[in-house]
Amino acid sequence: MTVSVVLGGAGFIGSHLVQELVKSGNQVHVVDDLSSGRLANIESLLIDKSCTFHHADISEGIELDLKRIDYVFNLASPASPPFYMGNRIKTLRAGSFGLDNAIKLALKSDACLIHASTSEVYGDPEMHPQRESYWGNVNPVGERSCYDESKRFAEAYCVAFEAERQLRVRMPRIFNTYGPRLSPSDGRVVSNFVYQALAGKPLTIFGDGSQTRSFCFIDDLVRGICALARSEVRGPINLGNPNETTVLELAHAVLEIAASASEIQLLPLPSDDPVRRRPDISRAKKELSWEPRISLTDGLQQTVEWFRRMETK
Repeated sequence: MTVSVVLGGAGFIGSHLVQELVKSGNQVHVVDDLSSGRLANIESLLIDKSCTFHHADISEGIELDLKRIDYVFNLASPASPPFYMGNRIKTLRAGSFGLDNAIKLALKSDACLIHASTSEVYGDPEMHPQRESYWGNVNPVGERSCYDESKRFAEAYCVAFEAERQLRVRMPRIFNTYGPRLSPSDGRVVSNFVYQALAGKPLTIFGDGSQTRSFCFIDDLVRGICALARSEVRGPINLGNPNETTVLELAHAVLEIAASASEIQLLPLPSDDPVRRRPDISRAKKELSWEPRISLTDGLQQTVEWFRRMETK
């Protein structure tokens, strides 16, 4: 049986990954400090003896008494803009001390480390779409720098250990992802819009809504992460949906699917907010035979239905 450790496994992406790994027959150990993740995300999985939860902050150390580990998935970092901008030191520690502990665990067990990077390493990109070879346009001292720079440092740290200590590492650069289990207070645009639409509140758009994002449904992303883990692909690789959508188009789609009469409210654009974001996934298509399958309409329907069910609990 394959043994996987998922750091940050009670979070949005982490919990979906844990679910898929358990379904695939893995013995899964979830490590999370629950600062942004929720135990409710994996509660149903803990009934199964193949899934175990360990409450810990990986920045303080990872103590697991396991004879064997095949994969270490590191998703233990705040990804919600309001959360990481309100917890800058914690975010930077997760991307440095936490990553160092994740690497030590992987090396000690001769496991493959799958470190979750992000499209934020590209900053406010001047290249469209963004290829893995693009170095980015990032403000190192801006409001979002604690997250952006922690992820850029983490990639460099992984590459250094790969070169000098023979660390087996895979690095998905994850673009905007959405789906069930997003927190209403997450601060990301899909969860904001769905929550506001169902609550009858105005959908708040920062700027004029012409800025674009590329929205990948969570099931597609998890499938890509698992394909990367099983591969021999080295270096960063983009995982996201290459279909570019304006924020205004997304707002109208959510209103239609939620059958909401909410209005749209325009607010000032925050500093360092990317104007365009779209991945070039040519490498993922070629080397992983991966690309998204779920349309934005179908994915939003599943997300809205999940939010509705949560309202009744």
